[in-house]
Amino acid sequence: MKKLVLLLVVTFLSMSCNSNKKEENIQGPLENVDNESTESVVGQVMVYEGILPCADCEGIETILKIYQGDGTIEGHTFELTSIYKGKEPNNKFVVTGNYNLERGLEKDPDGTIYILNYDKPEANQVFYGYSSKDPDTIYLLNNKREKIKSKLKYFLTLNE
Repeated sequence: MKKLVLLLVVTFLSMSCNSNKKEENIQGPLENVDNESTESVVGQVMVYEGILPCADCEGIETILKIYQGDGTIEGHTFELTSIYKGKEPNNKFVVTGNYNLERGLEKDPDGTIYILNYDKPEANQVFYGYSSKDPDTIYLLNNKREKIKSKLKYFLTLNE
């Protein structure tokens, strides 16, 4: 049973591995319906990077990109890249999808939780969260939206 739980945690980690958070501006043209004009849409990208624990490899190099888009729920997308280190060849997985936000992380009402794949079945959802006191460190959360209790490092940091 412990191996199954560890495997599930590693799977979630690989989907949402340690990464540093980086802010970048992305710009792209937005054409109106009649193609008479274009506007520039600027969205913020936060990039988290790090190495998550791995049961049968050296670690899972993880990059989580959170795109805020135009600020609407439809514009909230993510890209999660997981590279299993020490495997030949290094296994690389990229997951993209939509996310939603929840306020409150454990005892911090101003904390934030990212629900990756919120529009998919619960088994495909991954949770990351940060406290209001340290928004540069984002933690992989369990399915109860709680920090994983472990001596291992289940967090990513903002890449600035």
